[in-house]
Amino acid sequence: MSRTLGPASGHAKGPFAVDWEERYDMARLRRERLAAAQRALTAAGLDALMVWKDENVRYLTSLRAQLIAGKTMALNGALLLPAGEPVLLCSGGEIDKVRAGMPWIAEAHAIPIMEQAELVDGFVASILGPILAERGLDSGRVGVDAGNVSFIDAMRRHLPDLELADGDAVMQQARLIKTDVEIAIIAEACAIGDAVTQRALDETRAGRRELEVAGDAMQTLFRLGGEMAHVITPFVASGEHMSPPHRLATDKLMRNSDLCFIDIGAAWNGYFADIGRTTVIGRPNRRQQEIYTAVYEGLMAGIDRMRPGATTAEAADAVVATIGAHGLAEHLFSLFIGHGIGVGANEPPYIGERMPGATDTEFRPGMVFAVEPLVWVPGVPGGGGVRIEDMVLVTEDDPVVLSRVEYEERLLL
Repeated sequence: MSRTLGPASGHAKGPFAVDWEERYDMARLRRERLAAAQRALTAAGLDALMVWKDENVRYLTSLRAQLIAGKTMALNGALLLPAGEPVLLCSGGEIDKVRAGMPWIAEAHAIPIMEQAELVDGFVASILGPILAERGLDSGRVGVDAGNVSFIDAMRRHLPDLELADGDAVMQQARLIKTDVEIAIIAEACAIGDAVTQRALDETRAGRRELEVAGDAMQTLFRLGGEMAHVITPFVASGEHMSPPHRLATDKLMRNSDLCFIDIGAAWNGYFADIGRTTVIGRPNRRQQEIYTAVYEGLMAGIDRMRPGATTAEAADAVVATIGAHGLAEHLFSLFIGHGIGVGANEPPYIGERMPGATDTEFRPGMVFAVEPLVWVPGVPGGGGVRIEDMVLVTEDDPVVLSRVEYEERLLL
């Protein structure tokens, strides 16, 4: 299993524009993403695609918008046809920025927050309806990735001859295999995410609060040009807060013998890195070492199965079997073991999902995953919860681990 970046993956060259090295071709990135989405749209038999999810709008238009807590999928949208440029539907607060600084957007319209029923109805009747009619789309089949009930009702009232279909699956298909430009950007996000994680690890010591460590890490994230954390609620959990996992940072004081888990990650140019490490304050006890070793070996076994021809179920089985050999399989966290990642912080396919309807997917070169087994055992002094999380690229050959933060040697047996 490779711990360094091979030619297929690129490497983190630096986030700045320079004249002495070719780095990230953003114009090519936009062209390739648009083409991937249009291929998926055509393959699904759709006449058009309307997106509202933040990551899908970013993917199609490169709009980096202000995100307001609790208003996901209510601020910005985009309309995509089988050919031509997308139409951006954006908050009035973004429209001037778009017109002044995004020349690749040929058409943009200001829209209200898609929440109040009367405003939503007005948008469909007076803005969206004419846009669709101009393109002959007042009838036909249009995919939509998300929408509240008032939006769907307004669409049915004002555009009764329009058939709405699942557009989110179309975007998932378009985003599944990353291009070499996308992989290079993800590698840069990982470099920032590694630095964020390392800062948190360096600041973890007795007498500090979980929130202080999260604040230190977030300072590094923004200092290095990161856009946001992987999780809106940065995850710093120490001691008993990992048994069971709290999955956020609190005012709890860290104490000697506490395990401490860091999961903050980074986004850069719209792509996410999801990286997690567990450390220990002072000396670990034997049980903590046993749990950590089981999780580490399980992670390594799962990553080793992430090759073309193998499946997500096989990777999950390798993780579970390895952790089970340590007698800890029943202590695995009741969440998937890994997830796809890209412009979506979490996106399909999933590794080890156990909920009804879970699917098994064959690994293909260009897929990127965050793999994150978590085991927690109650009653362990200093906490018995361990997660280790790495970013993994599937290649034609060995899987490539894009995250590079060191593992905790004190916890390995």
